[in-house]
Amino acid sequence: MEEIIKYFESIPPLHRSLILVGGITFFWVLEGILPLFRFKYKKWKHALPNFFFTLTTIIVNFPLAYLLLKTSDWTIANDFGIINWLPQMPFWLYVVLGLMLLDFIGAYMAHLVEHKVKPLWMIHLVHHTDHNVDTTTANRHHPLESVIRYLFTLFGVFIVGAPIGLIMLYQSLSVVLSQFNHANIQLPRAVDKALSYIIVSPDMHKVHHHYKLPYTDSNYGNIFSFWDRLFGTFLSFDRDKIVYGVDTFFNEEENGKIGVLLKQPFHKYKKPTGYEEITN
Repeated sequence: MEEIIKYFESIPPLHRSLILVGGITFFWVLEGILPLFRFKYKKWKHALPNFFFTLTTIIVNFPLAYLLLKTSDWTIANDFGIINWLPQMPFWLYVVLGLMLLDFIGAYMAHLVEHKVKPLWMIHLVHHTDHNVDTTTANRHHPLESVIRYLFTLFGVFIVGAPIGLIMLYQSLSVVLSQFNHANIQLPRAVDKALSYIIVSPDMHKVHHHYKLPYTDSNYGNIFSFWDRLFGTFLSFDRDKIVYGVDTFFNEEENGKIGVLLKQPFHKYKKPTGYEEITN
């Protein structure tokens, strides 16, 4: 574990890029072998806006990474943060607790707030208006959302007191797990369910992308699934009945245009049209 953290302390930019591109490539291929839905779409055409937003996310986060490093250095130098205040523990436990807390603040809390605050929901809407969710959807975030997510991560680093190696490991796991749980793949139901007790599985996250409430407002986790179970935001739904998109912005052609998506956060808020029966 110490060697892993040491590696991520100085992970080369090329290696980080390989994690991003390698993950998309692997799950892209797997989608052709084990598809959940056989979408009637041109895969590359669908991926273009998602790749565009992947690029904007990288552009937004690149200069801001300096603040993550400086915040991390300050917490370590001043022995500040939750994992630095806890009694001495095995290093592996220190890493696991750090990952869990970063995931809770930087992913679960950020995601929950985006769904509950109307202006933030309109920004996050870009992610939900994909009618053919696949592994490329994982990085489909408006540039404004990239900033919002970054601020939550920065706050998490400060509160948790995470060293830079742990932060880089967390971000790498976050990228790969997000690609995994968005991927259009069909695991055996028993396997997916077993995974969902620890990490966010594909079936679990696909529920979150169902086009109607209350399912859209559920299953906010990214890496670890137990936050949803702990805070009562977990829902299950038959994966074969899932319909992707958002009921109030359901124009698939418009939702595939980069220009339209860039302006989407500035539309007037539309109240969801209705609830569906909950199936636990």
